[in-house]
Amino acid sequence: MIRFFSLPFYIKLACTLISIIALGYIAHIGQTIIVPLILGSLFSLLLVPVCNWLEVKLKFHRTLAAVLALLLFFGLVGGLFTMLGSQLSMLKDDWPAFEKQIMDGFQLAQVWVHKTYGVAQSEQMEYLTNTVSKSVSQGTAIVGIALLSLSSLLILFVFTFLYAFFILIYRGHIVRFLLLVNRTEHHVIVMDIVQQIQYVVKKYLIGLVLQMLIVAVLTFIALSIIGVKYSLMLAIITGVFNVLPYIGIVVAMLIIALITFATSSITHVLLVILALIVIHLMDSNYVVPKIVGSKVKVNSLFAMMAIIVGEMLWGISGMFLAIPILAICKILFDRVRDLKAWGFLLGEEEKNNEHFKRLLEELNIFKRKSGK
Repeated sequence: MIRFFSLPFYIKLACTLISIIALGYIAHIGQTIIVPLILGSLFSLLLVPVCNWLEVKLKFHRTLAAVLALLLFFGLVGGLFTMLGSQLSMLKDDWPAFEKQIMDGFQLAQVWVHKTYGVAQSEQMEYLTNTVSKSVSQGTAIVGIALLSLSSLLILFVFTFLYAFFILIYRGHIVRFLLLVNRTEHHVIVMDIVQQIQYVVKKYLIGLVLQMLIVAVLTFIALSIIGVKYSLMLAIITGVFNVLPYIGIVVAMLIIALITFATSSITHVLLVILALIVIHLMDSNYVVPKIVGSKVKVNSLFAMMAIIVGEMLWGISGMFLAIPILAICKILFDRVRDLKAWGFLLGEEEKNNEHFKRLLEELNIFKRKSGK
């Protein structure tokens, strides 16, 4: 007879903290491998229905179906960024006006600083000259960082494509492996977890695309009414940046305000900022809860914490991956009996307590059966 013994709380706490630190360290140093693997897994889960349709309806070989599905997906993404790049190239026509507007604003700022703080314009220019010279002296390092970022982006793209390709090919093999490493009585739970993860990831990514389109359309309408140049380009920028939770809309607002200031008046800048604030409120209070939030049942507190931790570990990629990873963790927690309480903690607060009472009853029954 196997006898189990209970460890003291401080030993459990120490083991938990050590495990969290070790996993965080592995995730940080293994970023080059882990990030494209997770991205490839998410994209492959999204493209599984497409591959199944190509294999069943059109009788394609699994390899051909995977390649075609990935080429279509990355072709759409590449087309979006190509269209954005073509729109950005139109800015070169207004570059002289942009430069003049910035210089006029800079001179007005110099006059204001001189009147307010008594700092002469010559002293301001001397300070700026020293700052620029220091920046130029570090130009080689900046170029090196830029080239490193481009190479890292290329590596991320290539490995994401390869991981997604192989996961689509071996998806059945992976599921059978998960069944083999679990007991027979747990096979139903394992299949339920696989199906729920695929469903949640697919709906979440589709919800993100719909959110991006809605925000882009609303931004385009608002900028067109205000009369801002390059309204289509700025709307696409806002929709793409809005995919990054919380900070994306702020970055888009700064970019749009700067371009609007260079091509229009300060009144248009204020109207643009007001319009983007209204669009963000509509997005946060209606679009996200109804379209994105309805697919991912995670409360805002842990979503924010996950985004911060993701940024610390993996930068912008971590911010994008934080929510789907947290949603997958919640699916696992809800279906593993010892982790149900953590799944309840990650979820949204419900108005009635029926779910809490049912979960409490299940845990009490499990504790009585196990002799705890």
